[in-house]
Amino acid sequence: MKKTVLATLSLLATAVLAGCSSNTETPSQPAADPGHRATINGLDMYYEVHGETNDLPPVVLLHGALSGIDADFGELIPVLSKQRQVIAIDQQSHGHTPDIDRPLRTTTMADDTASLLQQIGVQQADIFGYSMGAGVALDIGIHHPRLVRKLVLLSGGLGPDAMHPGTLEGITELQPEMLHGSPFHDYYLANAPRPQDFPTLVARVKEMDSNLPTVPADAVRALEMPVLNIIGDSDIVRPEHAVEVFRLLGGGIMGDTPAGLIDSELAIIPGASHVSVVHRPELLAPMVTSFLDRTVAPKS
Repeated sequence: MKKTVLATLSLLATAVLAGCSSNTETPSQPAADPGHRATINGLDMYYEVHGETNDLPPVVLLHGALSGIDADFGELIPVLSKQRQVIAIDQQSHGHTPDIDRPLRTTTMADDTASLLQQIGVQQADIFGYSMGAGVALDIGIHHPRLVRKLVLLSGGLGPDAMHPGTLEGITELQPEMLHGSPFHDYYLANAPRPQDFPTLVARVKEMDSNLPTVPADAVRALEMPVLNIIGDSDIVRPEHAVEVFRLLGGGIMGDTPAGLIDSELAIIPGASHVSVVHRPELLAPMVTSFLDRTVAPKS
């Protein structure tokens, strides 16, 4: 039992950091333009559009590993889409998007996401990624910067060192049946084009987790868009690491000086674990909308 629990938690944890990188019952909601598909880099990619187009750039939502659009963002979409158009995407092998014959990497998912947005006419967007999706979002910010106005990274890090010691242990022992009956398995069975491919998804994520790179500090320093970095106070990402990332973005200084506050922000959600943090819309939604709505002076 101990090994089973450890392996399962390790899988959920390492999914955060595969990038350059519980569930609560979600309320019912009317779907706006549901079920869109596009052929992207050989992938039959599924995405949803919620809310109306306006003068603001859309918010793009990128889910975590083993999950999908509604499982991670079902509580946030109704709030965010009141004022902004929201585009939510199921990545390779996740949710409504089937698998193809290639490894799962956040750099690849970032390219898929950028290609999809360009195909549907989005020239610039605010990108919000959770867990694995935070790695995808960071990759988009690094490799497709013109596409990004602002970045929101929830429960993400720059590599294995971001996590608490011991988090990676046991991942190789995880088997698909260990997740049977979990919200992750139930969501996949309800939405995947081929429900029998759940073992493939688990294998993809395990292989991705065994090849975790580390994002160079210079790549983070070079980001030109504002970044809101959020973790839960009981996340698998160490709070010290979140501060380290904030410092790379120019933070960790006294704001009550002539230099003032920087454009990027750091937030810690109280009483939140890695799995539960995305299900705190009463705290997440106002801080995310405040960050996205804040006017940023153009760089000289």
